[in-house]
Amino acid sequence: MKDHAELRALTSVRGIAAWFVVLYHIRLSVAGLPASWVALFAKGYLAVDFFFLLSGFVIWLTWGERLREGRWRAVPPFLQKRVARIWPLHLFMLGCAVGLALLLAATGRQNPTDYPFDQLPLHVFLLQNWGFTDQLAWNDPSWSISTELGAYLLFPLLAFAIDWRRVPTWAVLAAIAALLILLHALMADGGALNLGHDIARFGLRRCVLEFASGTAVAALWLRWRDRPAVPAWSAAGVAALFLAGWASDAMSETLAIPAAFAAILLVLALTSGKRGNLLEIAPLHYLGEISYATYLGHFLLFVVFKLALVDDPRAIHPALITLYLVMVLASSIALYHLIERPAQKWMNGLRQPRRKNPPPYAALVGGSAERSGPDRR
Repeated sequence: MKDHAELRALTSVRGIAAWFVVLYHIRLSVAGLPASWVALFAKGYLAVDFFFLLSGFVIWLTWGERLREGRWRAVPPFLQKRVARIWPLHLFMLGCAVGLALLLAATGRQNPTDYPFDQLPLHVFLLQNWGFTDQLAWNDPSWSISTELGAYLLFPLLAFAIDWRRVPTWAVLAAIAALLILLHALMADGGALNLGHDIARFGLRRCVLEFASGTAVAALWLRWRDRPAVPAWSAAGVAALFLAGWASDAMSETLAIPAAFAAILLVLALTSGKRGNLLEIAPLHYLGEISYATYLGHFLLFVVFKLALVDDPRAIHPALITLYLVMVLASSIALYHLIERPAQKWMNGLRQPRRKNPPPYAALVGGSAERSGPDRR
């Protein structure tokens, strides 16, 4: 199976999505921010749903065939690569959170609900969002990384059970619909009105079902990538339909947004590499490269920023917000180059000697498919 060039547009969109999460977390703190902008940024949590779909898309392309061919022998290297991708930076940020909690405790300002030391082992091993807790804590965005680990553990079973390439197109589409309808049904049955409801309870199933849907979207891209025009326009129409239904309150967010994002992911993949695609410019692409660091690093940075520089956290002057955003960018660059990539390289170097033949799709999203994820939040 031949290699494929990186889908740069997907990398760039991952970076844009990570910044929407940043804006989501600061939206209520910006003094004078128009209500329309607050409302827009209030939906920033939905970027995580795109991350889950994208992660399934990339992992299936990168590892689906290798797992089917290698069976259980291929599972340990798969898991090692994925843990190397997500765990080191998470552990570093968790260490920063522990340091902050100890400092706050020493000064009498610690909120024990934000930094529960009895739950720390769950966070160390990325088990915090598997139903063992009922709240987000320590570094809040890491909840999605915890659920990603769950999806990685289940993925070999999916790869063994289904080869999407051998499934008729209508059945692939039906499978995507069934998975997303199941997600909607599970959340509606639990009283969820939006995808951000009770993350500790619904986060894992939200990730697993969207991740699985992303693997099927990848199969559609493989079929249509050589004749993308009609499928791309059709998928764009589907996305517009679901987004319009959601905006008009005719469709529930828990159904419309995952379906729209699945269609948008397919459009972005099919149009990646086309001349004039603004999503492929170098600055946006680099934002995608460092998006995991942006996603995991911005939340704790905002906590420290407010403690050090802000008098009223509900009305921060735009000049200070600008300073914070510059700090997010700078810290993302530093975390990516000094922590994330070196640690990932070291952990990957612990595996057995590399095979002579390069893995399929090794250069797919983010310069390397192994660097993708919600991560990319």
